[in-house]
Amino acid sequence: MKLSEYAKHLLLAPNLEDKLLPPSKHWEEEFEEIPLRIQKPGRNQLIQFSDKKVKIPRLEHLNLESNKGLTLHHFANHELMAIELFAWAILAFPNAPKSIRNGWVKTIEEEQTHLKLYINRMNDFGVQFGDIPLNYIFWKQLEQFQTIESFSAVMSLSFEGANLDYSQIYAKVFSYFGDVKTAEIMLIIFEDEVKHVKRGVRAFEKSIPPEKNSWEHYLTLIQFPFTPRRAKGYLFFPETRYLAGLDQNFVNHLSHYEDEYTGRVNFESVKKFGLGSELMRKNRLDSLSNRL
Repeated sequence: MKLSEYAKHLLLAPNLEDKLLPPSKHWEEEFEEIPLRIQKPGRNQLIQFSDKKVKIPRLEHLNLESNKGLTLHHFANHELMAIELFAWAILAFPNAPKSIRNGWVKTIEEEQTHLKLYINRMNDFGVQFGDIPLNYIFWKQLEQFQTIESFSAVMSLSFEGANLDYSQIYAKVFSYFGDVKTAEIMLIIFEDEVKHVKRGVRAFEKSIPPEKNSWEHYLTLIQFPFTPRRAKGYLFFPETRYLAGLDQNFVNHLSHYEDEYTGRVNFESVKKFGLGSELMRKNRLDSLSNRL
């Protein structure tokens, strides 16, 4: 199978099982690849996009199994969109360096693992994937993806970057409620997300012009109303960005960034758990000192 054929399969096949087909270890040679920008993924009725908004449960309500299932369904939706959009990038940027394309394939494989972890666990809580309306927030950014760098800025530095925070937050809260199994899933995902963001950083850094720093360049690659608030959770863990290879200037600017949407989370519920800034780890990553 050619890599482009695999990417088309992930994008256009209608069933969830098709989206979980793992990548090959060896690809047939491709000739004269032409950029292809698919506007919408193929999905059957069960997993179609919906404009109906479903709020994610508040942290203090995650003692209830139904709310755990709803929360994991929310996260699983993000994983499915990521699988599709990294496949989209393979088709949209056929002339991307081999290292970047290989990184996208590896990311797809890891996102497939995450999706299966979420689905299996939410099934334990009585929730099936597709039971709840699926938003398409990642796909709404399609017009921003004009270059490899803008794709990396939105998908890797922003959406996956924010998940560095959210995976930590939810690992801590699930642990607080004694749900070690779900907390460990969040940590597996956290450690993979560090790798995903790092891959995006490598692609992004190569395009920084001499007259700009990384933060200034990042701002040129995202389009309002998408703002840097999408690049962090409602609690920010700076150490995670250093693990992913971002520089101190970028991390400082992101840490202090605020806009009109900042502060809409109930911080009292966050304080209840005493989440703090210390990272939960599974000891599968190198130490921070070896990464800097």
